[in-house]
Amino acid sequence: MSRTEKGSVPGITVSQSRKEAIILHPGNADVSSNSKMAAHGGTRMMIVCFLGIFCCYFVYGLLQETITKAKYGEKGEKFHYTLSLVFVQCIINGFFARCAMMVVKEHDHTPGRFYALCSLFYLGAMVASNHSLQHVSYPTQVLGKSAKPIPVMILGVLFAGKHYPLAKYLFVLMIVLGVALFVYKDDKASSASDNHTLGIGELLLLVSLMLDGLTGATQDRMRGEHKTGATSMMFSVNAWSVLWLAIGLVLTGEIFQFMTFVGRYPFVIINMLLFSVCSAAGQMFIFKTVTEFGPLTCSIFTTTRKFFTILCSILLFGHPMSGRQWTGTVLVFIGLFLDNMYGKPLKVTAPGTLSR
Repeated sequence: MSRTEKGSVPGITVSQSRKEAIILHPGNADVSSNSKMAAHGGTRMMIVCFLGIFCCYFVYGLLQETITKAKYGEKGEKFHYTLSLVFVQCIINGFFARCAMMVVKEHDHTPGRFYALCSLFYLGAMVASNHSLQHVSYPTQVLGKSAKPIPVMILGVLFAGKHYPLAKYLFVLMIVLGVALFVYKDDKASSASDNHTLGIGELLLLVSLMLDGLTGATQDRMRGEHKTGATSMMFSVNAWSVLWLAIGLVLTGEIFQFMTFVGRYPFVIINMLLFSVCSAAGQMFIFKTVTEFGPLTCSIFTTTRKFFTILCSILLFGHPMSGRQWTGTVLVFIGLFLDNMYGKPLKVTAPGTLSR
């Protein structure tokens, strides 16, 4: 009789017991293969999400710069219809969110006043950001918007009572220094290439950043108090934004000027629709990334995308950048990457103790 292993059934050889185990539990043979398939599936989904975010926002950036920076017709007319651009964008965003709500079932009990307030912050940030492109280059706008951790941290400390590790302040300081190096203009540079000596574009970016911070704080409160779902929030915020924009377009008379402009250059509306579709699709990929892989992975994807968007904009549209501006750009993205990795707020785990 063959030798038996300790713990095996007497009278059954080792090879026999293993075969019996496989026969009795056929699923065991597929565990490793199933785990490998799941790992490969997760990797494929991560690649799809990254490419989706990268491609959608790459085309989004090209179209945004084309719409707002191009000269139209023989007279070289400029596009000044920011409210109309954001209006179309919010309609498409709301449509995508409504379609997503048919797939992701959510029960929303959030009071309308929260959506009304949040939409004002959200709308103001979008309008200020888009309008800034009439005064600054696209790389400046992208880099300025990349400094979003600054107002988020400040508002978190002042109004939400959050505690951050010392490293967080160091990383945010790196972002501040990087942005300062990028936007700083010496006398020669400002007189030779810049037409905006008052810094209107930079002021609009600052307003946009602060409103982004208020939008985030309002959304955090909605999620905390009412468990608001992502698709419900996206739909309702954009629906309220469409209402506010419709009022603004009529009161300012921009809607009539915009329709006349589109009558002269009808291809503009096609670019605006494509721009809005890319924005909405990019948000869907971001939502999928956060759901499947967490906010850290999503932050790394979006940070990488912004860096290559700046690089492509420089190459395609010929924006000159000095060595100082490149240094500032690298500082900002190193700070963003480190902040994503190690700058999480501290949580109170016991009286007098903090942890990440």
